[in-house]
Amino acid sequence: MGGLPLKGLNGHVRARRGWRRLFVFSGLPDFVHHDVTTPRWSGPPLSIALLSDFHTMSPWNGLPALEALVEQVNALPVDLILLLGDYIPARPTPGLGATPEQTAEALAGLKAPLGVHAVLGNHDWRDDDVARNSDYRESGVLNALTGAGHSMLLNDSIALDHHGFKFWLVGYDSQQGHKHWRDGTARHDPERAFRDVPEDAPAILMAHEPDCFALRNPRALLQLSGHTHGGQANFFGWRPLTPSEYSDRYAYGHVQEDGHHLVVSGGIGYSHVPLRIAQPPEVTLVTLRGDLPETE
Repeated sequence: MGGLPLKGLNGHVRARRGWRRLFVFSGLPDFVHHDVTTPRWSGPPLSIALLSDFHTMSPWNGLPALEALVEQVNALPVDLILLLGDYIPARPTPGLGATPEQTAEALAGLKAPLGVHAVLGNHDWRDDDVARNSDYRESGVLNALTGAGHSMLLNDSIALDHHGFKFWLVGYDSQQGHKHWRDGTARHDPERAFRDVPEDAPAILMAHEPDCFALRNPRALLQLSGHTHGGQANFFGWRPLTPSEYSDRYAYGHVQEDGHHLVVSGGIGYSHVPLRIAQPPEVTLVTLRGDLPETE
């Protein structure tokens, strides 16, 4: 599936229209595509599906919806599927939350040629019962995902071969995944995460919180994040509810700063309030290439 032209993923873009897009409290997500071109990527075009911020909970986005979404994503012509964290509901959100094991089992059905790889989000620590009862030494969400066979990258990396082109996928643990995160306690560790990545090797970074982009790690040619839900409320581009130290600077979409690239997924679920305003749930599709995209 490598080397797909831009239209290979654009043909799968779809979105709800009208009032169904303006006020959203249930239903399948949109499919949104970003094309990222950088001279630092010299391999064949790489197609990626990003799924983030599941917060699996009935009646808004329960297990049947997640299982249907897994089937839809498996039908996409992508090389790689990345899970960007926040699998469990945020406290408090009204509804009936799925267990970590149920969500992990549903996501275990995802398949892609280069695999399915995952990181944890802040709620997978701060709102996880096992984590809270163990003073954040252990995560029930992590246990469930690992038990279901998921490839977890928590301050770790893995080398992947894309049609003979070797690159590295690096994952941070959550930057805010601790009850004392505002006091400077964080779980992400850039030095540890990149410790096995050779100097100047092409590397893609998975980081649940887009605020990590401000650290400007020069070793990552592309950062992929979630966390913000696109602000969950979008008022003509102004996203005042964005959970970020940088306001809505890294709230959503493809961000470029000083030659560095970040893609922030709008995510699938709901946090605290089961309503999105002009910011529908989404599966985010990314095509990474080193040349200019083909015209359609």
